[in-house]
Amino acid sequence: MYLLDVDIKYLVLFGMGVMLLLFASFLFAIISNQKKKLQHQHDLQALREQQQNQLIEAAIRSEEQERHRIAEALHDEVGAILSSTKLHLQGIKEGCLDDRDKQLYEKGKELLDEGIQKVRGISHNLHSNILKEFGLNEALQHFITKITQGTLVHTVIELDPTYTTENMENDISIYRLVQELVQNILKHSGATDLRLESHYQNDRLQIILHHNGTGLTQPQFETLRYSREGLGLKNIQNRIILLRGTIRFSQEADGYHTFVDIPVKTATHG
Repeated sequence: MYLLDVDIKYLVLFGMGVMLLLFASFLFAIISNQKKKLQHQHDLQALREQQQNQLIEAAIRSEEQERHRIAEALHDEVGAILSSTKLHLQGIKEGCLDDRDKQLYEKGKELLDEGIQKVRGISHNLHSNILKEFGLNEALQHFITKITQGTLVHTVIELDPTYTTENMENDISIYRLVQELVQNILKHSGATDLRLESHYQNDRLQIILHHNGTGLTQPQFETLRYSREGLGLKNIQNRIILLRGTIRFSQEADGYHTFVDIPVKTATHG
């Protein structure tokens, strides 16, 4: 009888052990399956982000090519026509004109000169030759000076001289990003003071834009970039994604600030 009781106890303990082992195996299978699901979801998300980045990169590259095509057409075709028109206009003998025609002639020549300058300015803004020849800092300096010349906007530009270009495509995207930000400020803010500064440290380039007009906060940016009216903001976000950087808008006591932080590598000279 005693041996029978011992056998029953062993059988119960063995059964409990088997049940625990089965339960542990079942739990392990669930955890393993959950991990596989999470890994699959992570892989899918990474694939979506990769595809999104490839689409953004293709769109931006196509946009840059179109900019160059339009810039060359403006410079080579429209610019040539305007310059030729000016030569023909200069061939008119002013002494043969009466006072009214002289006034019309002078006004036409003035408007033509202005048109030639506008075409050159647009062509330079669309084309990245200055950037390729002289670097990001010089291109930004030229752009800000050109776009604010003759306006009531006072500008201060302080760019880190230690930054030099290594990846030209990245610098073109940074340049276009700053272009878009500055144009938005001039178009919408009513600012009279604009400050652009950059800092390069530990393979990261920080760009700070400050102005005293009406600007954006981060929540407003997050909302507006999804709206139909926020196409420019969407372009800004696309370039930030492509550059793997961050952008932050804030309202401070002295005005509105835009902080851009981008991982970069500068050229090394041996």
